[in-house]
Formats: sequence, structure tokens, C-alpha cells
Amino acid sequence: MKRIRRRAMLKGTIFGGTVAIGLPMLDAMLPQRGAAQTGSAPKRVVFWFTANGTRQDIWSPPSNMVLSNAEILPGSLFCEGSCDAGQEQYIGWGGGQTVDQYLADEIAKDVVTKFKSLELGVQVKSSSVWSRMSYSAPDQPVPPREDPNQNFADFFSDIDSDPFALQLIQRRRKSVLDAVMENHAAFQNRLGYDDKQKLDRHLQSIRDLERRLEVTTNFGEACTSPDLALPGGSFQQNDMYPVTGKAQMDMLVMALACDLTRVASLQWSRSVSGVRFDWVPQVLDEGHHGLSHYDDSDGSAKADLLEINKWYSEQFAYLLGMMNGIQEGDNTLLDNTVVVWVNELGKGNSHTRRDIPFILAGGCQGYFNTGQHIDFGGEPHGKLLVSLTHAMGKPVNTFGVPQYSQGPLSGLNT
Repeated sequence: MKRIRRRAMLKGTIFGGTVAIGLPMLDAMLPQRGAAQTGSAPKRVVFWFTANGTRQDIWSPPSNMVLSNAEILPGSLFCEGSCDAGQEQYIGWGGGQTVDQYLADEIAKDVVTKFKSLELGVQVKSSSVWSRMSYSAPDQPVPPREDPNQNFADFFSDIDSDPFALQLIQRRRKSVLDAVMENHAAFQNRLGYDDKQKLDRHLQSIRDLERRLEVTTNFGEACTSPDLALPGGSFQQNDMYPVTGKAQMDMLVMALACDLTRVASLQWSRSVSGVRFDWVPQVLDEGHHGLSHYDDSDGSAKADLLEINKWYSEQFAYLLGMMNGIQEGDNTLLDNTVVVWVNELGKGNSHTRRDIPFILAGGCQGYFNTGQHIDFGGEPHGKLLVSLTHAMGKPVNTFGVPQYSQGPLSGLNT
């Protein structure tokens, strides 16, 4: 069977513009004897952020790796302290590059992807130090992408002429998939049975995503001419938080599967998040930040925080399940990735940055020894950031403030 290029796409034409859909990793793209090799697919790293601390008294390890009792120094969550040894008292924007952007720059030296990194957000809304967790350099925060409709256009369509063509397609109930089906039929003849099944599942996930995007905003109906500016859209409304987040997760997974990027993050709201979890029946009609500040003796608030963190855990499980369902040779997308769940606080009501749990999911091609719970006894989280650079094959001995990040954490890798 003739080998297919890794960057192959399905292409079609709509309204005079060209659309293209990236493909998942197929056996036909691998070298003749590479399908069973662990290193055939690339490594990826994903950061997942939720706010306002957690319920430390009931934290229990799931099946992936849990790191407890780490300490976060002042500054961005993805760098240690101020990210610069000479600016320990830095106030305001982050004082240095964060680890996700460091890895993105290093990977870009070896391979070119459509996006060096992808930063997605769910109702982050404002531009302030409270809502920025990635920095390309000192004083240079990277804003997350919050509009799922725009993300869909940017990620999964290469439109040569009209930048508003995808919105017009959605408005006229014309699917991007419909435009490439003729090319798809010809492409199927070049694939074996397993590859055909993978491709069909991939296209079905895009079809499902297109349908979900129709309910995240009313942009498609509002677009009446190519020069119409994007409206705010309902994806910023509090009650759309779950739907918007699900669309962002689906696009994140597909972006990784299509090798559009190898470094990504998903930021649920922001520090001091005030999202109201109205869709969770057990939670009172009060914002997350307010609930996190009740005294520990308030049983009702503690019960609400339990339900909120349980809901976030379910979303995390959904993301991991999607990634684990995408086969890449003998491994899955999740096997080839490390997903890091982080929080800016240990407890919300005390604003403590001590005893903060991290979850690492996915082995990053066998680097991490998952399925364990490790108590690090107050080790600075900068050592975890160093560990991530080693896992991704871009090792450094320190990251950020050297005194707080001497070498990787012990016990994480196999």
C-alpha cells in the first residue's frame, strides 16, 4: 500500500473558497515498520486549569498520577516565582516565559505545526493578571481563545478567499464535511480496514462538533454579509459554560489528533472565578469564588464545593476519554500525551498556595509512571515544571527561579 503523507488533508470547494480537513494519525502514514513503534507519533503536553482551590479534606487519588503538597511561589502557575531570578518581587504581569511557551518554542525548532501552541479558554472574559496564565516573555501574556466558532474556523478550515466563508456555510446549513465527501470517497480507496474505521470516527466527531456549535452562539443566524463583525455570542453567558467547554475540549482533542499543535492549554474561567454552577442541581445560586470563601465549618458551602469539583472532574474524565479513544499505532493519543491539571490555590478561603494537588494523566510515551499518589511534602512546583521539560524531550535543569527548581521531581518517571 502506498504511504500517505502525514500532512494529507481532505479538500473541497464551497462558494469559490477551498476548505480542508486535517486527518488523524493513520497506519498508512507511518513508515513501513513503524506502526508498532512507540515513537511514531509525537509527544504532546496539555495544561488544564480550574480555579479557587479544592476540598483538600476529601481529595482522593484517581487512577492517574496525583501529586500532593506542592507549593506554588508567587507568579504565574506555569513558571516558578516570578520566572526570573532577578525579579523575585515582580508585581503585575508575569516576569518571564511560562513552561508551555518554552516547550512550544523548543518544539518549533524541530518541526513546524500550524499553531506553535493553542491556548483555549472558557469564559475567561477579562484581560488582567487574574486571567492570564501563559506568557511568551516578560510582560507578554498570551490571551486564550474563547470563541468556539472562531476556533473552528481557524483550526479546521483553510479558506483561501473569503475569511467569512465558514460562517456563511454554517448559516446556510452547509457542512464543511459535505464539501469534502467526493475527495473522501477517493481517499477511502487508498486505506486499509483499520484506517477506514479511524477516518470514519474522526469525521463523525467533526460532524458532531458542527451540530454542537450551532447551539453555542447565534452567530450563524446573525451573519448577513461578509463584512459583518462577530457579535459577542451566547458562548459568554453563564449557562452556556458547559456547552462551550465541551466544544473547546472536542476541538482541542481534534487539533492534537490532526497535529495542528503539540502544546495546548484549556483554561476554565479565571482566578477568583465567579461562575455560577446553575446546571448542577445540588449547588446554590452563588458564584464559585464566593462559595470558596466560606468558613470550613459551613457544611452547605463545603457540599457545594464538592459538587463543583466533582463536575470539573467529570469534564476532565471526558477529555481523557476522548484522547484515549484515538488510536495512534499501538498507543492512543492519551498515551502519547501528558495532561496536567492545575489550580492556583490549595484552599480558596485561606488563599494558601501550599498543599496544592496536581494531576498528571497520560504517560507521555512511557515517561511518567502513572497510577500512583505522591506526597512531595512542600516541594516547590518548579521541579514539576522541570520534569515536564524532561518528559517532552526538551530538558533543562532549572526553570524560573533556580533556587526553587533544582532538577526534576523524583519518583515520577519509570
